[in-house]
Amino acid sequence: MGEDLALQQRQQMLDLFNVDDKVRRVEVTNEEEREYLGKYIKEEYIGTKAISCAYVEKLDNNEGITVETYNINWVTKEMYMNALVTAGVKDAKVKVAAPVSVSGTAALTGIIKAFEDVSGVNVSNKEKEVANEEIAKTGKLGEEIGKQNASQLIKEVKEEVASKNLKNEEEIREIVIKVAGQLDINLNSQQIDEIVILMKKVSELNLEIGEIKTQLKNISDKLNEISENSKEVKSLLQRIIDFLNRLFDNISTLVKNIIEG
Repeated sequence: MGEDLALQQRQQMLDLFNVDDKVRRVEVTNEEEREYLGKYIKEEYIGTKAISCAYVEKLDNNEGITVETYNINWVTKEMYMNALVTAGVKDAKVKVAAPVSVSGTAALTGIIKAFEDVSGVNVSNKEKEVANEEIAKTGKLGEEIGKQNASQLIKEVKEEVASKNLKNEEEIREIVIKVAGQLDINLNSQQIDEIVILMKKVSELNLEIGEIKTQLKNISDKLNEISENSKEVKSLLQRIIDFLNRLFDNISTLVKNIIEG
């Protein structure tokens, strides 16, 4: 619960999450939000009060992460999911909400605190810092290239970096440029640099590719979709070429028969 909620707003959030006032609760302050996000995000998004809230339910193993949002206008559910995987959160049902429209930046801190409380798993400060940096930079990138593009790009790059266990910045840069091209996203040099710096920090957390894919299975795998679509297009083109070849062979045979006849 955001610390600055009025009593009526607190009840509104409990009703939205469909829980009673006996549910275990932890509070998030604006100071905590600033601790993790202050150097990455605009003042206007952080604000001076913490009023966004989150409901966290631990799921069975390999269920992955799911997120729903209400009245959250800057952070998308995909951004939360990406950042939570970076923080080491696993198999959780998450709802993020506020009584009025807010950026949602404070919620990540709350989700992580609630996950630690409900699961007994400790999330390290480094994991928290990198996850918050990721959500801030993805949000900023989303303003420039579109939120869906930004979330998809970060997800795909993270998976590539983890699967190849990349630590070198130049190798990570090559992956960023390659994935952006595959997703038909144009990045400038500054955007590439920001993603490389972020992914270098993510790589130091030693995330497992299998775990990332399991936890993010509820986000579409656009690269696989592009690959499948490409195969379908190639298959269609091949059928057309085969048809034209047969047609040409038939015409050639017919012309040959006429000449020889």
